[in-house]
Amino acid sequence: MSSKVKVAIIGSTGYGGVELIRLLASHPQAEVTSVISSSSAGAPIAEGYPHLTEIRTDLLDDVDPALIKSKADVVFIATPAGVAAKLVPSLLEAGLKVIDISGDFRLKSRDQYEKWYKKEAADQRYIDQAVFGLAEVYGEAVRGVDFVSNPGCFPTATLLGLIPAVKAGFIDPSTIIIDAKSGVSGAGRGASLGTHYSELNENFKAYKINKHQHIPEIEQVLTDIAGEPVVTTFTTHLVPMTRGIMSTMYAKVNGMKSNEDFISLYRSYYEGRSFVRIRPEGIWPSTKEVWGSNYCDIGFSVDERTGRVTIVSVIDNLVKGAAGQAIQNMNLMLGLDETLGLQFVPAYP
Repeated sequence: MSSKVKVAIIGSTGYGGVELIRLLASHPQAEVTSVISSSSAGAPIAEGYPHLTEIRTDLLDDVDPALIKSKADVVFIATPAGVAAKLVPSLLEAGLKVIDISGDFRLKSRDQYEKWYKKEAADQRYIDQAVFGLAEVYGEAVRGVDFVSNPGCFPTATLLGLIPAVKAGFIDPSTIIIDAKSGVSGAGRGASLGTHYSELNENFKAYKINKHQHIPEIEQVLTDIAGEPVVTTFTTHLVPMTRGIMSTMYAKVNGMKSNEDFISLYRSYYEGRSFVRIRPEGIWPSTKEVWGSNYCDIGFSVDERTGRVTIVSVIDNLVKGAAGQAIQNMNLMLGLDETLGLQFVPAYP
């Protein structure tokens, strides 16, 4: 590609938007030409995030599709749920390629969206148009399209950890239990009692039990993979750390399978996909080992005594769970190498 792809970011002052700015600054074939924030219109981005002092600083007053089109080829939407549903039609009609990180187009059923998100759903024709951008699974469907719905952070870690086993029939999908834990940045930058330091520090709590909006997203994809309805038990926990998701999954194993069988299956399934790393037997991943990166690390333990397997999957919720995967999808949409702008090792410790 001779010239750089011009990128706009709507919702540029949230954690997901700021992470997009950080990652795109190192992308060899893309540049951020427009950053848009209704909450901080007219203020330099470095005013709220001094670490971005060297980054483009102007903020547009509002969302003007024609103006965005004059400055950009691709637009990322990193807004709260319910906003993208109203913005996407005019952005697509303006001729922009759109990647939505908000979740307004992940569920294919309007009724399901309204039940779980408690907001009015988008128009069905745009829901149908959106390609679910779990890159390692649906990457070929993403190539060349104009509209991608970026998966949620919990679903990314969970689905990458489950899909090969479900697809190969290694586990019984009806027995899946998911125990997921997230760092506080997943709740966004807005202050609340639940993310107040004195409430969270030295504390560990479950939340949205049996009510988390990512439940239907996970079940929708597993149903697609299994070819039959899949219902799961999914429980989320908030951990007093900034970044990271660990999804620990349990399921009944079909037949006699060993740790090495699972490792071999997953390495074969993800062969050629640079951002999924399968651990050798006896070594399980931790969130620190993917910090700041676009990797998903997965490990296994088959328990012959119970006939169940434990699958541990970790990601950085702001990168592979949001901005990094969104850039990976942009690369696929534009026919670029999907690793562009994302080829860095995790920061440790």
